[in-house]
Amino acid sequence: MSLDFALEALNKILAVLPTTLMLFIFSVLLGLVFALIVLWMRMSSNRLLSGIAKTYIFIFRGTPLLIQIFLIFYGLAQFQFMKESWFWLVLKNRIASAVFVMALCTAAYQAEILRGGLLAVSTKEIEAARAIGMSGFKLLYRIIAPIALRQALPAYSTEVILTLKSTSLAGLIGVVEMTGIAQKIGRQALLDVPVLALAGIIYIALSYVIIFLLGLAERQLSPHLRFMPPSAQTPRTIVG
Repeated sequence: MSLDFALEALNKILAVLPTTLMLFIFSVLLGLVFALIVLWMRMSSNRLLSGIAKTYIFIFRGTPLLIQIFLIFYGLAQFQFMKESWFWLVLKNRIASAVFVMALCTAAYQAEILRGGLLAVSTKEIEAARAIGMSGFKLLYRIIAPIALRQALPAYSTEVILTLKSTSLAGLIGVVEMTGIAQKIGRQALLDVPVLALAGIIYIALSYVIIFLLGLAERQLSPHLRFMPPSAQTPRTIVG
């Protein structure tokens, strides 16, 4: 592969980077909204709500995202009542549909990750906060949320990276993103591996930025890490 061809391919891949970032950002944010709703239902004392949340999590964690995309985008479009509903506005738009499906999928994982963070909050700390007069929103903001987020961030960052990589599946329903354009360029030039390697390098760079930003958030929520030597922080930063 010549340098000129590599630069041309890189420019074409970078041209659709905004689409990949849009898919990723909106999927994570919408997924977080869904996850908080599912988390509330999952932690509810109401058996019906808890059962619905458990079923939702089981289905979306137990089936591949590829199948979910095909079933929702192509499967639901076969029903006339879906075309007559408001949901058709989302379903007929390939980008919106891809974001919606990825958000549903990541929400199942995010909900369980956040639930694990909440369960990691010690009841003794909550009781101590209540003993000094904290309750309601102040207790949530000052005690529960920081501890839960600190416990959940390492696993949450992994799920965020997986969502970034999942954007490559959006090309299966016609969304032009980095992996799809890289495959097209590679097939035309009979240089599939080198061109896909270029796309892989971009994904690695994006993953590094995400890990770095989430690592900063983890350090902000973990004051004791600020005084640790870099050699002691590296493994945690990599995991987070």
